[in-house]
Amino acid sequence: METAEGKKAILGGEFLIRQSEPKEIFIPEEWSEEHKMIAQTCYDFLATEVEPKLEAIDNMEEGLMESLLKKVGELGLLGVSVPEEYGGLGLNFNSSMLAAEALGSGHSFSVAYSAHTGIGTLPILYYGNEVQKKKYIPKLATGEWMACYCLTEPSSGSDANSAKTKAILTDDGKHYIVNGQKMWITNSGFADIFIVFAKIDDDKNLSAFIVEKDMNGIELNAEEKKMGIKGSSTRQVFFKDTKVPAENLLGDRGQGFKIALNILNIGRVKLAAAVLGGMKGTIKDSIKYANERNQFGRPISKYGAIRQKLAEQAIRSYVLESSIYRVSQNIQEAINRLEADGMPKSDAILKGIEEYAAECAMMKVFGSEQLDYVVDEGVQIHGGMGYSAEMRVERAYRDSRINRIFEGTNEINRMLTVDMLLKKAMKGELDLMGPAMKVAEELTSIPDMGGDDDGAFSKERQLVANFKKTVLMVAGSAAQKLTQSLAKEQEILMNIADMAIWAYTAESALLRTMKIVEMKGEGEAADQIAMTRTWLYDTADRIHKAGKDAINSFVEGDEARMMLMGLKRFTKTDGVNVKEARQQVAKTLIDAGKFVY
Repeated sequence: METAEGKKAILGGEFLIRQSEPKEIFIPEEWSEEHKMIAQTCYDFLATEVEPKLEAIDNMEEGLMESLLKKVGELGLLGVSVPEEYGGLGLNFNSSMLAAEALGSGHSFSVAYSAHTGIGTLPILYYGNEVQKKKYIPKLATGEWMACYCLTEPSSGSDANSAKTKAILTDDGKHYIVNGQKMWITNSGFADIFIVFAKIDDDKNLSAFIVEKDMNGIELNAEEKKMGIKGSSTRQVFFKDTKVPAENLLGDRGQGFKIALNILNIGRVKLAAAVLGGMKGTIKDSIKYANERNQFGRPISKYGAIRQKLAEQAIRSYVLESSIYRVSQNIQEAINRLEADGMPKSDAILKGIEEYAAECAMMKVFGSEQLDYVVDEGVQIHGGMGYSAEMRVERAYRDSRINRIFEGTNEINRMLTVDMLLKKAMKGELDLMGPAMKVAEELTSIPDMGGDDDGAFSKERQLVANFKKTVLMVAGSAAQKLTQSLAKEQEILMNIADMAIWAYTAESALLRTMKIVEMKGEGEAADQIAMTRTWLYDTADRIHKAGKDAINSFVEGDEARMMLMGLKRFTKTDGVNVKEARQQVAKTLIDAGKFVY
C-alpha cells in the first residue's frame, strides 16, 4: 500500500479526510507518445469511418454498425484492455479510459462500442473460467462476435435484483432452461453473445449466463424508437425455454448480482470518459460555428455572451478530465499493488475498481450532467441552426440525454455515493466520524483566518479543505441525528452527494493545475489557473446552497444557526474576476479553433 514516495496510497473515499499532493495524481499532460498514438487512431477512425456516415447510422442502415465495430476491431480497439493471450492489446486501465474518451464523440457508434467492450465483454473476461475465456474473448476482442448485456426488465431497472427471468436446471444437470424478458438491450439486434441475468429456481440473488445467439428460444422485438442514439440497436429480448449448457453459467451460482454491480462500477467511470470525448467534440463544433457565423458585421465569437459560453464549456471539460484521470490512476495503482501482492490480474482489476466505487459513481453523475450543459450551450451558440437536424450539435443534444439514465440513474448514483462512503465508515475502513467531530468542534472555536504568505495556491488549497469540511459537517450530523432513517431521506442524501462531488472535482482541478505549474511555470499555465479559480469560486456557492438545503431539512434552532454559520465560513471565498478569466480562456479556444487543454 506504499507509493514510490513511501506515502500510503489514498483509499476510496479518503479524499474527504486527506489532502492530496500534485505528484500523487496523473494528469493528461503526462500521456506518453504511445498513448497519443492510440488517441489519434481513435480520432482518425471517427473522422474517416463514422462522422461521414452519421445519418446512415441513425437510419440504422442494414449491417453498418456491425461493419464499423468489425473495422475498429481490426485496429485492436475492441481489445484495448484484453490480455494479449486472448487476442487483445493488453494495455492498462488508463489506456482503456483514453480509448473510451477518444471514441466518445461518435454518437451512436460510441454507445455500441462502449456496450460491446464494457458490459458485453468484461463479465466473461473477469468472471469467466479459462475455458469460457478462451472460447469467447478472442472473438469478442477482434469483432468476429458482438456482445450485449441483458439485465434490465420491464419491472426491474434500478432494483436489478428483483428480476423475474428464471433458469431451471434440467434433470440430467446438463442444461439450464431460461425463460424471461429483457428490455433496453444495447447491441441486441446484431449480438452473437448475450450476457443474461436470471434467478435459478427460487434463489434470492441473480446468476449470470453466457447465451449464444444460435441457442433456440431467443426472440427479438423490433428496434425501439428513441429520442437520441437512434443508431444504437436497442431491442427487447425474450427467452422462451432457451436451452443453455450448464457450463455456460458465468461465475458461481448466485453471483450474478455481484457481477452486475462490479461491471457497472467500471461502466460508470468509462461513461465519464466517453462523455468527456463528447464534450470536446461539441466544443470544437461550437467554436467553429462561432468563428464562421457573422452578425452585426463580425463573427459572433467576438461577443462576450458567446465567449462566456465557450469558456464555461471548456472549464467544465477541464474539471471533468482532471477528475476522471485522477480516479483512473488511483484505480490503476490499486490494481498494480494487488497484482504485486499475488492476486490474479482479473481479480485485482475488480478489487481495484471496487475500492473506488464511490468515485466511479460520482464521475458518472458529474460527467453526464456536464455533457448536458455543454451540448445545451452548444445549441444556444448555434442559435436557430442549432435546432436544425442539419447540424451535428442537434444530434449531440438528443444523444446526451440518455447518459443521466445509463449505468444507473443519477439519482441512484448520488444515493449510492453516500451509502458506499458511510458503509466504509461503519466497517472501519474509512474514518469519517473522527474528522466530522473535529469539524463540529471547530464550529464553536475562533476562526483561523490564516496568512497571505503561505505559498502558491495556499488560499485555493484552504478553500478546498473547507469544502471537505462542509461535507463532513453535514454528513456527520445527518448520520448521527437520522441514524437508520437517513437511508430514506433521499433529498438530503443527494445534497450530500453533490457537495462531495463538487469538493472532489474542485480538488482535482486544483491539483492538476498545480502540477502543470510545477512542470511548465505559471506563465504557461495562465489559462488553467483562470479556469481553476473560476471553478472554485462558483463551487463555493453551489456547496453553500446544497449544504443550506440539507441542514434546514433535519436541524432546527440554535444548532441549525451554528451549522449555517459554519457553512458560510467554510464557503467564503475571495472575489474573482470571472469575466476576465473566461475572456482569457475563450480567446485561446477561438484562436486555436478547438479544445486545447
